[in-house]
Amino acid sequence: MEGKKIYIETYGCQMNFSDSEIIVSVMKDADYSFTNEMKDADLIFVNTCSIREHAEQRVRKRLSELNSLRKKKPHLLIGLLGCMAERLKDQLLHEEKAVDFIAGPDAYRNLPALVDLAGEGQKVTDVILSDYETYADINPVRLGGNGVSAFISIMRGCENYCAYCVVPYTRGKERSRDSETIIHEAKELFEKGYREITLLGQNVNSYKSVTPDGEIDFTGLLEKVADIDPLLRIRFATSHPKDLSDRLLMVMVKYPNICRSIHLPVQSGNTRILEKMNRKYTREWYMNRLTAIRNFLPECAISTDIICGFSSETVEEHHDTLSLMEWAKFDYAYMFKYSERPDTFAEKKYPDDIAEETKTKRLQEVIALQQKLSLESNKKDVGKIFEVLVERESRRSKDFVSGRNSQNKMIIFPRKDFVAGDYVQVKILRCTAATLIGEAD
Repeated sequence: MEGKKIYIETYGCQMNFSDSEIIVSVMKDADYSFTNEMKDADLIFVNTCSIREHAEQRVRKRLSELNSLRKKKPHLLIGLLGCMAERLKDQLLHEEKAVDFIAGPDAYRNLPALVDLAGEGQKVTDVILSDYETYADINPVRLGGNGVSAFISIMRGCENYCAYCVVPYTRGKERSRDSETIIHEAKELFEKGYREITLLGQNVNSYKSVTPDGEIDFTGLLEKVADIDPLLRIRFATSHPKDLSDRLLMVMVKYPNICRSIHLPVQSGNTRILEKMNRKYTREWYMNRLTAIRNFLPECAISTDIICGFSSETVEEHHDTLSLMEWAKFDYAYMFKYSERPDTFAEKKYPDDIAEETKTKRLQEVIALQQKLSLESNKKDVGKIFEVLVERESRRSKDFVSGRNSQNKMIIFPRKDFVAGDYVQVKILRCTAATLIGEAD
């Protein structure tokens, strides 16, 4: 298969997209080439997500569609990668024959060998999770980006074991990359013209690396990356509320190029449900952390994750989530119905006892409230001037460009002669719940 073309589709979180860039780098080093055109591919990778049942259903449907391509290309190989690999390996590889090989998140270095074996007709898997793999020495190939923004994975795995979450079982133990490799990658990206990087981890606040000068935690790492250049914007995701420290907020105050935006998943506004979820904080603790953010960084935008209909959630407990949303006034939220995942603590110990129609109703209430809150937040920005990093041409019109401000809000404004990578002062004229519209000041 050497010299053949690979095509990759990615589902799920930012971490998966970062992994896809590592995968392409590994394959290029083994003399494969990358194509953006599926019809030209000899090898298709599907990088998967298991976080919700809906995500798995999408992948299954896609695998069925991809298999129809074999009629035109009998020698086409299809590989399943990522978080679905361990859970469904036997079913997809042997029973359904939907794929030719399977590789878990820690097996990407072995992909060329797996592909060779699959090309010989063997059905092969490598889903062993590692205690040390971070891919720190691999230089990712930046895929389909704008040449302005990039992700840097700073750690892998998770050991929080939230009751509903499959990640510790699909991505393994938490381990951090060596800080020098992260700083080097960030410097290299800046030198290549990138102006914004996002530091990625399941819980970035628990990052720890040992250096010759001693241990460095996430706050120390963030400071070192921010020191690279004032023109390099820094974002990070995701923070766990139990670990968000005042010291981190103080570093954000010190560095204007650390974006004024924090994603802080709450999941529920009720302490009993939070305890049942094994989130390791209370409603009051979460509110304390939001108060601290607002005290240190009054202009900071806060986004969150919310799960509706977790096991035994009552109407009153659902209303606690709504009341917390009203109090917090989140700028944005990712909102979901509870989806029971196999092998999690909740699946083994708690009944999925909230009716589907009840989950749907509660989710609709949460979405409606967040739409209102997002619109209120954006209306407050009308008349303000923000520094915007131009990312791309607007999807709706070639006469406009789009980019985000420090608060991670998307802003659209007339193109003029601006190009991706420019910093532009933009005055906001109007808004929707999702977008700010303005003009260069």
